[in-house]
Amino acid sequence: MRRQEIEGQLAMYAGDGVVALDKELTVMGCSRTARRLLGRGIRPGVPFPLEGVMKGLSLTQAKDAMHTAITRGAPRTGVRGQMIDGEGKRFSCLYSVHPLLGHTAKVIGVILVFREVKYFADTTEEDNSLASSSSSLGAVFDSLPEGVFTIDTNWRITSFNQAAEQMTGFSRKEALGKQCRDIFRSDLCERGCPMRQAIESGSAKMDQDVRILDKGGAKLNLLVNVSVLRNTDGQLVGAVETFRCLTDEYHLPSLADKTGLFQGIVGQSNVMRRLFQMLPDVAASEASVLLTGESGTGKEIFARAIHSLSPSSKGPFVAVNCSAIAESLIEAEFFGHEKGSFTGADQSRAGRFEVAKGGTIFLDEVAELRPEHQVKLLRVLEQKMFERVGGTKTIPMEARVISATNLDITAMLEERTFREDLYYRLRTVPMHLPPLRERVEDIPLLVQHFIRMFNKKHHKEVRALDPKVLNFFMEYHWPGNVRELERVMEYAYVFVKGPVIMMKHLPTIEEFAAKRKSGIPQDIDDEASERRAILRALEKAGNKRQEAANLLGMSRTSLWRRMKSLGMC
Repeated sequence: MRRQEIEGQLAMYAGDGVVALDKELTVMGCSRTARRLLGRGIRPGVPFPLEGVMKGLSLTQAKDAMHTAITRGAPRTGVRGQMIDGEGKRFSCLYSVHPLLGHTAKVIGVILVFREVKYFADTTEEDNSLASSSSSLGAVFDSLPEGVFTIDTNWRITSFNQAAEQMTGFSRKEALGKQCRDIFRSDLCERGCPMRQAIESGSAKMDQDVRILDKGGAKLNLLVNVSVLRNTDGQLVGAVETFRCLTDEYHLPSLADKTGLFQGIVGQSNVMRRLFQMLPDVAASEASVLLTGESGTGKEIFARAIHSLSPSSKGPFVAVNCSAIAESLIEAEFFGHEKGSFTGADQSRAGRFEVAKGGTIFLDEVAELRPEHQVKLLRVLEQKMFERVGGTKTIPMEARVISATNLDITAMLEERTFREDLYYRLRTVPMHLPPLRERVEDIPLLVQHFIRMFNKKHHKEVRALDPKVLNFFMEYHWPGNVRELERVMEYAYVFVKGPVIMMKHLPTIEEFAAKRKSGIPQDIDDEASERRAILRALEKAGNKRQEAANLLGMSRTSLWRRMKSLGMC
């Protein structure tokens, strides 16, 4: 399968390829995915380059599977192998070979269905230690919810794979020779049938949302792809359809019983659970709180949660972005001003600390304050009172203070750019919010949350993500954290038309790659330093390579290769 290198070789095109071949192994039809993965040379009427897309043991196994399917009509499923993409790169896969039957029920060819699997990304073809586990691999493959069937030009089903049996409830014997509408009983059979559209237009129909009835009469929602089949003379001989059940693989985990939502914050990872456990006790106190974490981690949401759980929840919540206020106006914004106290002060005005009386004032980006403003803030926090600019009346400070920063405030203390006494006055209770890359298990929950939110906002009925999209989300570094994920989801909503968000609906790969961070410090310029960085990540992750890769902002495969090149494994 073709892979784009994005700072760690993210597998961008994981999915299914389908190729229909006649007995001479000439291509009768193929899916768009197969052409993309194996090269543009895979097209109807052209001999299938089996020896060009497989080598060694994989080639021998594939030839045997195709011979068995053609001569005995027996399918072979869950075969582990390696294939070669259109750029000459190898990738590990599981594939199945199914007999293709003509209208007389005789075998006229085979259907090859293949899928990349990451489980073997760190092995080579010479490493055949897993080859003997074909039965378990077959079970893995058969558990994937893609069904495959073909029809002739008279709409009779000529092949029907095991996944199709499982999803529809009809056995292969029951389905073969029947009209496809008698088996699938779709709401589109009479009008809008993707098979009919493909045959009439001669072109593929991709990502079609179809509802069918299974054998027991239960409704199923399917995502369907259809391609036409042609013989060596280019004549249309039928069509092939692959389908997946939207209620299974494409849906994210059901949140009906456990939403992972606490005071508007989404998360079920261990680190988020610990923060959730702290919130009630923190909220019940009057102690000042300092929230730290990268931009986009949700510091203001946490501040609002503390306020809403506190005894002062009925009071106002006043948020102030310290970096967004002109330096000359910070004191007036914080504490208010009297009429005529400076040019433009044509009337008296209460400041943010005064407006927040009986509630909470949230000082976001507090580390951006200049030293002279830090001194004035410290005095107010210590004395619990302040005066308006140009005024003489003392006003009591009756608001709880929660502050936040995305800067390394401990480094600022060492550099003496932030006052140590103010720091300890603000951080009675410190809370560090983790970046999204350190809680990737929360991504499916966040995605489902955004789907509900954007369905309502954009009046759409998106149900789920394509697995390729979710896999990419789980591997991407997310330098913008939850805010970036939200932005990407809303971007997809601009372009998605059906029920499933696909890779094509996301921003360009270049945009992601430009924002991606390596995860390894930029000042690393020698192998010894890089080795130390990897060892630190492995130690922090308890020697779990996937978790260490997440910490380093790369895929598990890239980490393994880098460790191998450094002589670490």
